[in-house]
Amino acid sequence: MLNMKNQLLKFLAVLLPLTLFLFIAQYLLINFALEEYDFFYPTYAIYLFHFFATFLIYLILVLIYHNFRDKTGFAFMGASFLKMLAAIIFLLPMLLNHTGNAFGDLLSFFVPYFLYLVFETFYAVRLINAK
Repeated sequence: MLNMKNQLLKFLAVLLPLTLFLFIAQYLLINFALEEYDFFYPTYAIYLFHFFATFLIYLILVLIYHNFRDKTGFAFMGASFLKMLAAIIFLLPMLLNHTGNAFGDLLSFFVPYFLYLVFETFYAVRLINAK
């Protein structure tokens, strides 16, 4: 149990600064370089979604790794699929609201989505390959 807690704390020690850095970068870009464009979702909502989704996926992976080590890869694929569904549900109000240009809103969501996906994949592979 202590090892699981240490893994989660080490993950959070990297996830939190990454989230803060990406949030600040996107916030500055949106509020100063793209100030004429009105985004549907505020930047903090996008990053709260990504932070909690990423942490929840890693938490599930660590729990499965410690109980069913050989199923961790399948759990990652399933959790990634559920995250995609959650992203669609998160974006549905914007997609159904036909005002403005959805392309900028989609970019402001999916650029961090794929950055977090790379981050999750890196940590999932490290977890799966751990001895």
